[in-house]
Amino acid sequence: MLLAARGRTNSDISQQLNLDRGQVRQWRQRWLEHQAQMRDAEVSEDAETALQTLMLSVFCDEARPGTPAHFNLEQVVQIVALACEDPQSSGRPISEWTVRELADEAVRRGIVEQISPRSVGRFLKRGTSATASESVLAERPTRRCSRV
Repeated sequence: MLLAARGRTNSDISQQLNLDRGQVRQWRQRWLEHQAQMRDAEVSEDAETALQTLMLSVFCDEARPGTPAHFNLEQVVQIVALACEDPQSSGRPISEWTVRELADEAVRRGIVEQISPRSVGRFLKRGTSATASESVLAERPTRRCSRV
C-alpha cells in the first residue's frame, strides 16, 4: 500500500514484490473499499486502537473455500529435510531417494500417518527455488525401444 501511495502502478509493484499483478490489484481494491472506514477510525475517540484494528482486518487474508490442508507446515518441512538426508543412513538400500521411498520413510518415522508419493512430489516441487540445482530424487530411466 505504501508503494501504491507513492504512485507506483500495479505492474511496478508486482515486479518489485514478486507478486502476480492480480494480487496487487486485489489488495489495492480492498484498501480502497475500506478508506472511508479508516477516515472515520482516524477521528474516533480511540483513534489509534480503532485504526489499528481496522487495518489488521483489512490486511488479514480472507478465509478460502476448499478442504482443509492434510499436512501442516512442520510436516512438510520435515519431509523436505528428509529428502536432503542420505537414504542409506535410514537403512534404505538405495543411493538416491524416490518419492515412494520418501513417503514410506515419512510414515515409518511417524512424521505423518499416511501420505502418497504424489503429495511428497508436490512438496518437493513447491520448494524448487530454495533447493539445490540438482534433483534430490532419482530419475526414472527412460525406456528405449530397440528394433530387432
